[in-house]
Amino acid sequence: MSIFSDADIKRAIQKGEIKITPQPSPEQIGAGSVDFTLSNEFWRIKENLKMGKVYDLKNITYENMFEEVKADSMILKPGELILAKTLEHLTLAPDICGWIQGRSRYARMGISVHVASSFIQPGASNKQVLEIINFSPVQVTLHAGMQICQIIFQKTLSKTEKPYSKFGTFSQQ
Repeated sequence: MSIFSDADIKRAIQKGEIKITPQPSPEQIGAGSVDFTLSNEFWRIKENLKMGKVYDLKNITYENMFEEVKADSMILKPGELILAKTLEHLTLAPDICGWIQGRSRYARMGISVHVASSFIQPGASNKQVLEIINFSPVQVTLHAGMQICQIIFQKTLSKTEKPYSKFGTFSQQ
């Protein structure tokens, strides 16, 4: 269960064990991760939801709470949560998993790129959905094309019997 270095990442891309579309530029591949960029696909909490009302998570899904917004930029208010997709589509071999990490340059500004779901399942094949929250006291603007997060890759002990691309709920996004 080793973490991939830049040499391991490049080798896995060449062997087709990690597929990233569009292909990352050499500058996106760091010492132990690949930077991913924001697409223009965002989801913002619907304005008609009532503040103070309790929403039962057994009876509501993110589709009920969020509306899709296609935009080249998005202003994020203090304390606001949005969902966003990466531009890159990632496909992993059934014995490789990944971890989404925010980039430190944005974390230092109070921006969290994933609230809770940083694990990328072995065999995943999708664009990554990010849960971005602004913990800073000021409004910030996010732009499509920003290198917003990094993916760290790791080898599993064996190949999964349930590749996420075939069995995952959001596997085709």
